[in-house]
Amino acid sequence: MKRRLLLSSVAATALASTGCAGPSLEQHVQMQPALDLRQYFNGVVDAWGVFTDRSGQVVKSFTVVMHCSWNGDEGVLDEDFVYSDGSTQKRIWRLTHQGEGRYVGRADDVVGQANGRTRGNAFNWAYTLALPVEGRVWHVQFDDWMYLMNERVMLNKASMSKFGIFLGEVTLSFTKRV
Repeated sequence: MKRRLLLSSVAATALASTGCAGPSLEQHVQMQPALDLRQYFNGVVDAWGVFTDRSGQVVKSFTVVMHCSWNGDEGVLDEDFVYSDGSTQKRIWRLTHQGEGRYVGRADDVVGQANGRTRGNAFNWAYTLALPVEGRVWHVQFDDWMYLMNERVMLNKASMSKFGIFLGEVTLSFTKRV
């Protein structure tokens, strides 16, 4: 009986772990158009997005205007947010291209640094954001995925979690100005 219980437990754990496996960046290697962050995030980019909670309910919508520039391998993404409740926010990302599609990024509300990679049309990066919530600051982990659709449009989906518990998602559509 103990052996059967142990085997059942091991099988359930194996099924649960494979069911939770996320997307792989390597599956995008051949996807086109190829994403070069230095090229896409150069100039002005507009974005529209929503925050959804764990049940999929929209909590807040927002727009962003991004003024982006690069000097060699060093980039600045200067973001101005306007939220549906009328509040505003500024975030300035400082990115460094480290070669072979690898990037690191820093911003004032990012704990430590963001680490990411591009492959094909996709960019994935992970970071911890110091997020103000009802008068407190939560350190929330982001698993952020961007997909270049064409030279002007990129889609973005980011999962938010704390202590490994899924909190919700941020979904955005970017459009690069011509």
